[in-house]
Amino acid sequence: MPARIFGVVLTVALLFLAAPGQSARQATPKLTPDALEAINTRSQVVTYRGRTALQLLPLPGKENGDEDMLAIVNGTSFKDGTIEFEVAGTPSAGAKPDMRGFIGIAFRVQSHGNGFECFYLRPSNGRSDEQLRRNHSLQYVSEPDYGWQRLRTENPGVYESYADMVPGQWTKVKVEVKGTKARLYVNGSDQPGLIVNDLKRGESSGQIALWSHTSTEGFFSNLTVRE
Repeated sequence: MPARIFGVVLTVALLFLAAPGQSARQATPKLTPDALEAINTRSQVVTYRGRTALQLLPLPGKENGDEDMLAIVNGTSFKDGTIEFEVAGTPSAGAKPDMRGFIGIAFRVQSHGNGFECFYLRPSNGRSDEQLRRNHSLQYVSEPDYGWQRLRTENPGVYESYADMVPGQWTKVKVEVKGTKARLYVNGSDQPGLIVNDLKRGESSGQIALWSHTSTEGFFSNLTVRE
């Protein structure tokens, strides 16, 4: 190719790559109580295992409940992209024996948490001596219609999987979402620990929220969102 033509082609290619809207948008939302819409929870900024973190807590009187807690990150709007964060979760003191320290992230969250997609971890299952419990370490749900019990009953083993985790220790998590597909990565693995090819809410969009359970002592840090 003549040098002048090659130069024109290269220039056009660079202009296309630099065009507005072609690059991913990245945000690091602030994780403080005033930046969140709390649904069935309260939050506080604490120091946990040497770093500043946000802790989700059950409302007074619900410490021994069996309910979701949701903290919607104000100002977020998400359809497709990548969400990265770190969590530490463990069953709270006095939790029932079958509680595992449920903690994760909700995305495409509808107004006031009326519906959402969610990936969450069960850290206490990560190193269980029972293989079946290990297989329930990672979970996908789609609220309000597709909770874990329905998904497990109708499609055993499809919407949950195994990952190595230690309760109470910081765990790196990455979620990739495109269209009706989503992938969950744990602790820097280059392979997803859980793949969902049929997100139950379809190609929706919405906010991002921290998700935990009233039986869980849970902490969040280093949230980054790329669209």
